[in-house]
Amino acid sequence: MRVFDDAWNREELPAGAVATIGNYDGVHRGQRAILEKVVERSRKLEVPAAVVTFEPHPAKVLSPERAPRCLTTPAQKERLLSDCAIDLAFVVHFDAEFARVEAGNFVEQFLHQRLDLREIYVGSRFVFGHGREGDLALLQRLGTDSGHGAHPAWGVKEVMSGGAPISSTRIREAVASGHVEVAESLLGRPYELVGTVVRGTGTGRELGFPTINLDTDNELIPAHGVYVTMVALEEGDRRVRSLPSVANVGVRPTVHRDSTTTVECHLLDFSGDLYGKTVAVEFLERLRGERAFPSLEALRSQIEKDVARARARLAGSRPRAFSVG
Repeated sequence: MRVFDDAWNREELPAGAVATIGNYDGVHRGQRAILEKVVERSRKLEVPAAVVTFEPHPAKVLSPERAPRCLTTPAQKERLLSDCAIDLAFVVHFDAEFARVEAGNFVEQFLHQRLDLREIYVGSRFVFGHGREGDLALLQRLGTDSGHGAHPAWGVKEVMSGGAPISSTRIREAVASGHVEVAESLLGRPYELVGTVVRGTGTGRELGFPTINLDTDNELIPAHGVYVTMVALEEGDRRVRSLPSVANVGVRPTVHRDSTTTVECHLLDFSGDLYGKTVAVEFLERLRGERAFPSLEALRSQIEKDVARARARLAGSRPRAFSVG
């Protein structure tokens, strides 16, 4: 997938694609229904499939105090879009100046004149532009009236789950409350944190359960607690191995007194040096909340129980290989 950063200000951009527009945070099941339609139509018309997206999330500029913690980093989003067979990503830098651009001008100047899109697909309740004045009806009207030829736009029906539309908001709420199995069902894959393995305090090793500590750029960390996880190892642009693990998210109250949230994973039946490596931690199930124990021996006993439960949950899991980018 070719990525065009700061696309609004670029002079040269590929034209003639079938595209969708949106934040695409999470690239969840509902969003993938739109992406699948874009790819289907692009292949039929023999043109590229494209996504027009925005960084940072518009709410971080318009109302930072209410801005959501994103489900994906820009790099994760690009990988996921590429995995969906998208050919082109036009990333529009969203700032205070761009926020003042009227929806009609964005459609005419960028979507029609610059990109000359063949077709546009969005969610049926999609809104955009200054004051959220743009919607599917505007895209359809301007597509018909365009002096550059017809640029038809269609709405894609929402994907429902549990009687409600799948949305990034629902997934954020599930992750933040520790309901990672719910998040997985809405995403269509486990929620994951990607980061670099860094050195910790060594307490886990002293307890007999060495851990890797994750330094991540992800904004949304699951609720404090102990989780069944898989740790995917990355080499270059590929995920080459997936290891069963148990993760603790929290402040480790039994052995530490500060309030810094950490993510550390004990890899089952693995030994090796992963310092400096990039890994992805996939959250499968929350075993329990985080709590303080009266002694290190009590903590060690509980970790043994957590590991046993994780082994039972992961019974039959096999290493997986992933394509990245």
